[in-house]
Amino acid sequence: MRDEEGAEGRPQMSVGGAGRPGAVRISLSGPTRPFPDDADDPMLDFVVRVRGEWVSVEVSVRTLYGDGLDGFLAELAEGFRGWDGSRTWRSLERHLTLSATHGAGGYVRLTWGLHGGPASDDGWRFEATTVHAAGEDMRQLAAEVRAFLRGGGRT
Repeated sequence: MRDEEGAEGRPQMSVGGAGRPGAVRISLSGPTRPFPDDADDPMLDFVVRVRGEWVSVEVSVRTLYGDGLDGFLAELAEGFRGWDGSRTWRSLERHLTLSATHGAGGYVRLTWGLHGGPASDDGWRFEATTVHAAGEDMRQLAAEVRAFLRGGGRT
């Protein structure tokens, strides 16, 4: 995980990509308001990119105030002792989904789903998984996502 500035000084953050063969890096960049002249605009758009040795996938994601992505990750961090099954988050138009499972050894597996159409559509779909230590690593990820989303101009 790391925060950085992307093109035009817009916030960007990355997850994954630890030097393992076949590893991918997931980047979120450019939180923007599609209707900047509307002070009450609830929309927040950002781009998600997955890059690796054999893959390059990108999708534009639309949310309402971030759709609670940071809160979803914070709840996962607070559940550091584990849970049964999977927990799922979806963006407004379902171009990004996030599924979390808690495994033995105190690790959380996040499966990032990028969709070329709504998740229920027959459009293309790509998934990549990142693994995070439960607790503090997940708290840090939630905080980084919260800061990233706030870079879109609204808290």
